[in-house]
Amino acid sequence: MNVREAIDYGKKTIGGEEAIIDSFYLLSFLLDKNFTWLKTWQDHEISDTQRLNLETLVDRRKEGEPIAYIIGEKDFWTLTLNSNPSTLIPRPETELLVEKALQYLSNKPKAKVLDLGTGTGAIALAIASERKNDTVIASDYVQDAVQLAKQNAVKNKIENVEIIYSDWFSNIDDFDFDLIVSNPPYVEENDPHLSLGDLRFEPKSALTSSDNGLADIKVIIDESRRRIIQGGMLMIEHGFEQGKDIRRMMNEAGYRSIETLSDLSGLDRITKGNTTIESTEDVI
Repeated sequence: MNVREAIDYGKKTIGGEEAIIDSFYLLSFLLDKNFTWLKTWQDHEISDTQRLNLETLVDRRKEGEPIAYIIGEKDFWTLTLNSNPSTLIPRPETELLVEKALQYLSNKPKAKVLDLGTGTGAIALAIASERKNDTVIASDYVQDAVQLAKQNAVKNKIENVEIIYSDWFSNIDDFDFDLIVSNPPYVEENDPHLSLGDLRFEPKSALTSSDNGLADIKVIIDESRRRIIQGGMLMIEHGFEQGKDIRRMMNEAGYRSIETLSDLSGLDRITKGNTTIESTEDVI
C-alpha cells in the first residue's frame, strides 16, 4: 500500500464530508510527516506494520472517536496542544474569545487575566503567548486537566501563566483582575446533541450545566463582579440561544456596557460586560 492508496482507504472507510481530511491527519500522525510531504510522495510505500496501525486508527475514527483524542493533539490559535478525554477539544470558534480578549487588552501595557475552566489551557495559553508582560492565571477543577494544561504550557514554552486547581473561585484569592474569560459548561443536561459526533466522547462535566445550561455561568457572573478591577471586563463564551439571558444576568449583577458578539456564522457566541458604571438603564 502506498500513500495514495492509504489516504483513499481512510477516506472510503471513514466516510462523510471530513473523511479526506481525517485520513490525512491519521496518516500524517502515523508516518510523522506533514500534509505537504503526503501530497508530494504519494507513491511512497508504507510498511505492513504501518498499514495495520493505520487500519486501527481508521476504525477508531469510523466509530466516531475524535481525531484530537486519537492523535493526542489539536491546533488552536498559533499553538499545538496536547489533548485527551479529560478535557474538551479546543474548537476554532473559541478563537473569537481570544481575539476579543486581545483587542480589549491591546491598550494595556500590562494586565492580570484569569481563565476559568481552562481545560487544555487553550484560551489562557493563547493570550499569554501574545501578551508576554501579562500575568495569566488558569484554573480547572479536574486534576487531569490541570496537569494537561501545565504540559501544554511547557510544550509551547509559555512561562507567564500559572495553572491551578480550583472549583471556579474556591482556590482563587485574587481580587484585582483586569479581565476574566471563560468557556464554561453551558449545554442543557438533556440536549440531544450530546449523543452525536465528537460530543459522545467528551467529558459531560465540561459540557453540561443545570438550569438550562446557565447555572455555572451565573456563578461566574456573580463571583467575577467583585474580583475584577474598576473598568475591568468579563467575557463568557456560551450557546447561541443564551445571549439574552446572560445579558440580563450581567445587568442584574451590576455590569455595564454589556454586549453579545456573534461568530462568523452570525450566531451569538460571546457576551461581555465591564465594571465601569456608565448607565443605570437595563440591558435586554
